[in-house]
Amino acid sequence: MAFKSFVLTIAILAVVTSISHASDPSPLQDFCVAVNDSMAAVFVNGKFCKDPKDVTADDFFKSDLNVPGNTSNQLGSAVTAANVNNLPGLNTLGISLARIDYAPYGLNPPHTHPRATEFLVVLEGTLYVGFVLSNPGPNMKNKLFTKILHAGDVFVFPIGLIHFQFNVGKTKAVAFAGLSSQNPGVITIANAVFGSDPPINDDVLAKAFQVDKKVVDYLQSQFWWDNN
Repeated sequence: MAFKSFVLTIAILAVVTSISHASDPSPLQDFCVAVNDSMAAVFVNGKFCKDPKDVTADDFFKSDLNVPGNTSNQLGSAVTAANVNNLPGLNTLGISLARIDYAPYGLNPPHTHPRATEFLVVLEGTLYVGFVLSNPGPNMKNKLFTKILHAGDVFVFPIGLIHFQFNVGKTKAVAFAGLSSQNPGVITIANAVFGSDPPINDDVLAKAFQVDKKVVDYLQSQFWWDNN
């Protein structure tokens, strides 16, 4: 009887363990449509691997993050990324980095990273930062968390949540962001909603934002700057 109980316990543990580890890998791009013809394949979930014999130190090296980004734009900010697209040694390692430069009163506008949590550290200047939680229960508003950051301060933006950084100082600001994906992706809210190609039907946006269609048409006619 004790042996049967032991076997049953082992069987249950095996099932529970297999279930706990049975999950698909996280996507490393917006989508990866299946194709049967390998000759027609363009992407895998990530990047194809280089033959180890051909790998060099340069595959793990990038040298331009000391150069300030050009903040002479509508937003007054510039993001310089170091991710798998320009630092191939990051492939499969699950991390990336970005330098963010802000002109006085420059803004890194509300956006999300669909595949990464962001860890921001301020090197210079003063930033007003924040993120908004996902939709709460009925008759409740999305909660906003904000903080004023100074040089040496750090702040975390959880994966997938809308967040922003605004330089509230009269001088430039610089921050670095670590991200928990080799290709975190970015969705800038205003650009995606009002600058998509083709445009989202203005009836949809007018109803969603509870404004007149003329307001939507005006917003869709603007040039939405991409600071990445």
